[in-house]
Amino acid sequence: MHHEMMSDKWHEECGVFGIFGHDKAAELTYYGLYALQHRGQESAGIATVEGRKMHHHKGMGLVSEVFNEDVLETLKGNAAIGHVRYSTTGDSSVANAQPLTFGFQRGNMALAHNGNLTNAYQIHGRLERQGSIFQTTSDTEVVAHLIAKSGLPTLEENVKESLSVVKGAYAFLILSDDKLLAMRDPHGLRPMALGQFEGAYVVASETCAFDTIGAEYIRDVEPGEMLIIDKDGLRSERFATASRKALCTFEYIYFARPDSDIDGFNVHSVRKKMGKLLAKEHPVEADVVIGVPESSISAAIGYAEETGIPYEIGLIKNKYIGRTFIQPSQELRERGVKLKLSAVRKIVEGKRVVLIDDSIVRGTTSRRIVEMLRDAGATEVHLRISSPPVTHGCYYGIDTSAREELIAATKSVGEIREYIGADTLSYLSEEAMLRAFGVEDFSNHKYCNACFTGQYPTEIYEDLEKHMLER
Repeated sequence: MHHEMMSDKWHEECGVFGIFGHDKAAELTYYGLYALQHRGQESAGIATVEGRKMHHHKGMGLVSEVFNEDVLETLKGNAAIGHVRYSTTGDSSVANAQPLTFGFQRGNMALAHNGNLTNAYQIHGRLERQGSIFQTTSDTEVVAHLIAKSGLPTLEENVKESLSVVKGAYAFLILSDDKLLAMRDPHGLRPMALGQFEGAYVVASETCAFDTIGAEYIRDVEPGEMLIIDKDGLRSERFATASRKALCTFEYIYFARPDSDIDGFNVHSVRKKMGKLLAKEHPVEADVVIGVPESSISAAIGYAEETGIPYEIGLIKNKYIGRTFIQPSQELRERGVKLKLSAVRKIVEGKRVVLIDDSIVRGTTSRRIVEMLRDAGATEVHLRISSPPVTHGCYYGIDTSAREELIAATKSVGEIREYIGADTLSYLSEEAMLRAFGVEDFSNHKYCNACFTGQYPTEIYEDLEKHMLER
């Protein structure tokens, strides 16, 4: 993990996109990945299949940096899978960029994976002892080895057997010479939806990718379901009995794009509802409500609507900061060189401001924003967080810091408020957050809140925590 590069926010591992049965497969995958760029900015890749030949191209950087028309021309075929990545397991290198492609006795295979396998470390060790040679440090390659070693007659049977061994979170796409497989983990921790475009089937991490290419949404992939798409169309099988559903609430709170619908809920609407509930739980007298762009705008609109305090654009985000941006020196930062966010002075000057953010991870960003608003003349800054305090790390494909870096793991709300420098600080309760999804029975619901509660839906292996700290 590159701590010097980590911003004080969550990083989602990846976005996946697949299409089968369209002569413009690579180009449509490119546009699909473009829509999923918010899920990972570190690397991008596309693999296509043309008869018994597999083509692929991947590289470090944004989708628009990795691909151009000449490259897309070389990616021939009517089926493709694509991937955008932010690394959680495995280092930042092009070897770990996906899709991973393999040729073995049965033909070609490409894999793209969003999520994190909690027992990959153990399986990796076992396979190495049995003679497997690994090219990458990503947990996705572990699955490829399991599939290659499985001696069953069909690809889907080999995949089913392999997935019965792995634990954790995943939305997996596998492309072979003649079919596309899509699998979602038995808890449904990571999202995946199915759509249709001009007779072709498409699958993607989020429905915003369908809207971008003009595909029609059919349904979400079920937890524990395997979709098999080939020349005969689409069929569905179960590779695991659906475990207790445990959808990641952070998809709604922060990662997903507001125009996506995940498992029946529109992301913007859920965020807005959380903002309204936050206003009910923690109102305050103030002059303006502002949100931290982009992820907290929906919640800020909800808070403003509920309280009647006007919503304003008080912070502007510079959209053009790429990953390769040269960071200013510490000295220039201290002199006030601000790259990512600027306060709108005329809006906050002389005002009591309610600042809405979706979460506090390490607290450093919140502290800077509060300071920036005071510098711009805000008389009071009341920080309201549209989710509960994050007290535990995530093992399911989200790059949370090690637990000792999470400010809420060691400090009380009062201490966090003091560190951040806000006049008041309040978080949304877990019950209110679940109420945004219409949950009535809080002891039995279909969401993963492990980062707030420490109750993980799958087994967490002893050496995983150690492994995550070492890397």
